[in-house]
Amino acid sequence: MDQRVDRGIAGLVHHLLRKQSHDGSWRLHFIDGGTTTDAAAVMLLTSSGIPKPSLVASLCERIIAKQDAEGAWRVYPDEEGGNLAATAECYFALQFAGLSPSDPRMKQARDRMAELGGLSRINSLLTKFLLAVVGQYEWPRWFPVPLSLLLLPPSSPLHFYQFSGYARVHIAPMMLLGSVKPAFSLPHIEPFRSHDGNMSLHQLAEQQNSWQQHIHMRIPSITGLSPLAALNKQGAVRAQQYMLDRIEPDGTLYCYASATILMIHALRALDFDIRHPTIMNAVAGLESLLLRDNGKQTMQNTTSTVWDTALISHTLQDAGVSPNHPSIRSAGNYLLQHQHAKLGDWKLNVEHPLPGGWGFSESNTINPDIDDTTAALRAIEGLTQDAPYRQARELGLQWLLSMQNSDGGWAAFERNVNSRIVSWVPLEGAEDAATDPSTPDLTGRTLEYLGKHTGLTTNQHHFMRRAADWLYRAQQEDGSWYGRWGVCYIYGTWAALTGLIAAGESPNHPQIRKAMEWLLRIQLPDGGFGESCRSDHVKRYVPLTYSTLSQTAWALDALVAANDQPTPAMERACDFLLRALDSDDPLPRMYPTGAGLPGYIYTRYESYPLIWPLLALANYRSKFGGSTASSIT
Repeated sequence: MDQRVDRGIAGLVHHLLRKQSHDGSWRLHFIDGGTTTDAAAVMLLTSSGIPKPSLVASLCERIIAKQDAEGAWRVYPDEEGGNLAATAECYFALQFAGLSPSDPRMKQARDRMAELGGLSRINSLLTKFLLAVVGQYEWPRWFPVPLSLLLLPPSSPLHFYQFSGYARVHIAPMMLLGSVKPAFSLPHIEPFRSHDGNMSLHQLAEQQNSWQQHIHMRIPSITGLSPLAALNKQGAVRAQQYMLDRIEPDGTLYCYASATILMIHALRALDFDIRHPTIMNAVAGLESLLLRDNGKQTMQNTTSTVWDTALISHTLQDAGVSPNHPSIRSAGNYLLQHQHAKLGDWKLNVEHPLPGGWGFSESNTINPDIDDTTAALRAIEGLTQDAPYRQARELGLQWLLSMQNSDGGWAAFERNVNSRIVSWVPLEGAEDAATDPSTPDLTGRTLEYLGKHTGLTTNQHHFMRRAADWLYRAQQEDGSWYGRWGVCYIYGTWAALTGLIAAGESPNHPQIRKAMEWLLRIQLPDGGFGESCRSDHVKRYVPLTYSTLSQTAWALDALVAANDQPTPAMERACDFLLRALDSDDPLPRMYPTGAGLPGYIYTRYESYPLIWPLLALANYRSKFGGSTASSIT
């Protein structure tokens, strides 16, 4: 086994070194497991008349290729019966691109949509907006987040900044669209009809009054404007400025394609010409997110360049590559250039805010996050003999510590953005997207960095103790932890266990042993581990029928951290990883193990089947001996 592990590590190291770009980064793909971004881009470009016919055609090729045998589209491969929201998005995107409703594939999609319950059963807020703005879904009589919310001060019981940063950049254009209620349709679009011949929800709703009309009938007008209309007008100005202030240098809103697409629709609703520089730059930003996936063009929601570069550099060093290796120094220089140097929205709940974090994408300059910051800090640790890296580490560590939540845990982007009132707002998925609470994966990964790389422990430092106690409180009854940004319970359990152990918690702690027992129970017969994205939707562990490289590596790394000796379960997991890495079977590599929005968005990282097996195998070798490979200089 030792020699096989050495060979597996060496193969991964050399493969990753060859994939590095000239600027020191690793530019690997971050791919939507479904089709939402592609469909949204097609509907935007065609409904707005932005002349990109070849781009539309290429995106539609992938959409068509993703349709299953029953006519539906799925957001992850093993989703049962297809996904109604995704199917509706693709059905209308293809129509807007010119595919006739009489095409057999379209008829099959229409039949499957009806079987899944029709448009009235869609439970994705983003889907509803993407369809409503192109005239294919009913605008609600009132949007539960009115524009006037933007005018409320932070002292109010409910205000705009109680929503998460990710939610705000989507909700701001949604509020504008929900107020104006445009319908950028095209003449040739045939609305969806159910089997009994009923019209689409949009057409049935045409006779309904809007929220503004409803209120206007009850509140007297003042100088021609009702109080609500006046507030909405001020709110619209504030929402527009909110978006414009957060446009990144590449033209995208907060570096997300989804937010950028909504922003372009909103600007059009405000009568911006499609040739306006803001819109043209935004479209160029969207085009910069294009890549090839299995020979078909697709649009990433963002890029993962900073994240991948930090993870790969750190993992290579754990596998024996010297910090003085040209590849590591080049990656360090790249990361140094992308450390954030200005304040963003995250500053609002921090007592003495100073920039110093890192973001996920290289186009991201104002929205750092906890995970990317700890990843970058791990990557530059071996370079801190040089003054610029020491300064970067101090700034990054200071930012990280300032972001600990009052409950002891860490969230993804901001501090103490977890209002219970926001979770009561009637928005689908509000509990998952509208707030930014402490999570086991972020808290565990932060503890792992602080314990392993800075020597901080739960016995000596109160804030570390508080984080560990939060993790213990967040553990599930079966011994697992839920991971918000990966799939899902395996991910969260790995992050929590490795973090607690690195922070000085005893492997014999009853809750740590309980988590270990859970991992052993879910190991699959082939020695690996595999978990369905369905876990994220139903909020309980659901196994896959096969193992994946990423999830097996997470489980193995957790087992290594919490045991003093190698066990048969570890050896079986190592054996699976080594066999799968040598195999041409795509299944262990292709399953999406990144989480975006439960039940709706899952991502496949090109880097994950390389990074995580290398990290787990390197940690296994480092802890349990075997051949001690010399440092690669």
